[in-house]
Formats: sequence, C-alpha cells, structure tokens
Amino acid sequence: QVQLVESGGGLVQAGGSLRLSCVASGSILSSDVMRWYRQAPGKQRELVAFITGGWSTNYADSVKGRFTISRDNAKNTVYLQMNSLKPEDTAVYYCHTYSGMRHYWGQGTQVTVSS
Repeated sequence: QVQLVESGGGLVQAGGSLRLSCVASGSILSSDVMRWYRQAPGKQRELVAFITGGWSTNYADSVKGRFTISRDNAKNTVYLQMNSLKPEDTAVYYCHTYSGMRHYWGQGTQVTVSS
C-alpha cells in the first residue's frame, strides 16, 4: 500500500514561484516513476511532468523551462519547483505513481496564480 501526500500549494502572483512536495509512504520503490498532474476547473486532468528512477525527466510543453521535477529517494519525496507562474497554471496539482500494478494518487494541493 502506498500513500502520497502533497503540500506546498497556495496563492501567488503571476511571475512568482512555488515548490510542491509529495511525500510517499508504503511500498514505494526508488525505481518507480513519479508524476505530477494538474486539473483546472472544467478541464481534464493533464500530465505536467514525470521523473523516472534513473532521474530522466519529461515536461508538458506548457511548463518547459519554468517547472523542474526532482526526487529525493532517501526522503521518499518528489518535488515540483514552479517558477514564472502564470494565471493559466492555476489548478489542483496531484502526485501520482504506478507501483505493484496499482495506481496511487495524492489528495491534491491547490495552486492559484493571480494576474
């Protein structure tokens, strides 16, 4: 069983920064791919970034150059550093992993960017 708990969301002005954290507990492996998704009101959930066990990363075109995903396996934590935030980044951000043939989601953390 895996639990994911996100934190770090909040209200920020456009151009500002936030760092999201996702702490994983349970049977998570350092080789598991960790992902950040987001869902804005009235829109489908979209993949923002992922990081593999080998530290390869990939980003949605909309956040490339502004967001950075990283992980600290010793702390079972994945981070999403978000810089140059835009109002269109406003959404609930979710942490996700697929481990042991099961999908796991966190409860989400709200990010609101004011113009």
